[in-house]
Amino acid sequence: MKPNEASQLNHSANLLPSLPQGAEILIIRLRSLGDLVLETPAIAAIHSWRPDLRISLLVEPSFAAVLEGNPAIAELISSESSVIKTARGLRKRRFPIVFNQHGGPRSAMLTGFSGAQWRVGWAGYQYSFMYNVQVPDATAFYGIDAVHTVEHRISQFYWAGLPRGPISNARVFPQPYAVQSIVRRLTEKGITDGAPYAVLQPGARLAEMRWPVARFAETARWLREKHGIASVVNLGARDGEISADVHREMRNCAVIPKPPLDVHELIALIAGSRIFIGNDSGPVHLAAALQRPSVVIFSVTDPVQWRPWQARHRIVQTGASFDHPRGDKGIVASNPRSTSSIVFEEVRDACDELFFEHAQTTRAAEGPTSS
Repeated sequence: MKPNEASQLNHSANLLPSLPQGAEILIIRLRSLGDLVLETPAIAAIHSWRPDLRISLLVEPSFAAVLEGNPAIAELISSESSVIKTARGLRKRRFPIVFNQHGGPRSAMLTGFSGAQWRVGWAGYQYSFMYNVQVPDATAFYGIDAVHTVEHRISQFYWAGLPRGPISNARVFPQPYAVQSIVRRLTEKGITDGAPYAVLQPGARLAEMRWPVARFAETARWLREKHGIASVVNLGARDGEISADVHREMRNCAVIPKPPLDVHELIALIAGSRIFIGNDSGPVHLAAALQRPSVVIFSVTDPVQWRPWQARHRIVQTGASFDHPRGDKGIVASNPRSTSSIVFEEVRDACDELFFEHAQTTRAAEGPTSS
């Protein structure tokens, strides 16, 4: 750590401890699904340390469901389409401290215009002049090339005085009405309440991140024939590029909910599943937060930074290596094979490992059987 960073740390480390009882703090994380899930360990750590603080989050309405029901959060504030209108609303609240966990230009402007006395963000990001508390990047902060996104996010709060310690798992909270909706929708498709099912996630942000749909179909048939587990496909509104392939390849071996699930229903669906299998994407982190075992396919994103956090999982990957211009950012340096080269057997074996591990854990919990 540089001398000027050490000097700022001595000052910044008292920001959270010095807040009066019942003070409000604002965290800005506008989107997306997985990113919001990965905020929850830091939120839990603050709440556990100082339950008197009122933690508010500024979030885009379409993703707010991820955080609903979280007992550590006092308020969810919707981000308006207008930056000026949103900023005016924040200024009226007079938050003493704002943490920008997003890092883009919109969130930086909202942080700068919030009127907060202390505006915390990462040094070197766009519009970082908006912050009067600048946190070193993950490489400087932790002294290693790459850290998990959860560790990166919590570094802002450590810098502001949150005591360091073990970081908990992420958490999301299924809403009762959504659970009931999923039970009804699955029952209509022949999956009765309590019957085992897997959630399959063939979509991903980039084409090169997507395992071929035909392999997901092969996995669904194997789950049903070998383990008696049905499959449910999460096909979201943004998965238009693969929608036709999914319906062609999987209509006879998996349930494809129509209309697509909303976020509340997706949380409830994953919560009731036996296993989650999918490409690196936001729902992966929902599965981890719900403690569902997962098999995750990685290609051009770094598992060190984006693996399921504090949950049972197996990673199937292309073997890509990454450069890290900063500790929270990974750029592909080399990739020996494409996602399409990952064969069914690799995913099958990863699933079987998790099934075997679950069986072993269940037997150990039940104790020795009497003869």
